[in-house]
Amino acid sequence: MRTTVVAVMMVLLWAVPCPAADSGFKQGAREVGQGIKEGAKEAGQGIKEGVKEVGQKIKEEAKEVKQGVKEGIKETKQEAQKQGKTIGEWFRDTGKKTGEAFRKMGRDIRKFFTGK
Repeated sequence: MRTTVVAVMMVLLWAVPCPAADSGFKQGAREVGQGIKEGAKEAGQGIKEGVKEVGQKIKEEAKEVKQGVKEGIKETKQEAQKQGKTIGEWFRDTGKKTGEAFRKMGRDIRKFFTGK
């Protein structure tokens, strides 16, 4: 009988909510929820700042790469223009020399046949 009474009392204590325990649990759960919420805000802010820093670094590196490519293209263009002028000058000089050689050969042939 004693065991039955103890068992019934235990069941009643577990089944009937205790307002003091319930409010304490709610308050504790609320505090835990607030802590999680604030921690998530701080973590989100930290991630946001980290992403912003990484984005800024990528932007700066891209600017440096762009500048390097621009300078490389400029140097290459100048080199190509120099080469183009050099090749053009070579053809012009070769053409002049070839023309002079044909003119001289023509004069020599005329001189040979005509004697003038």
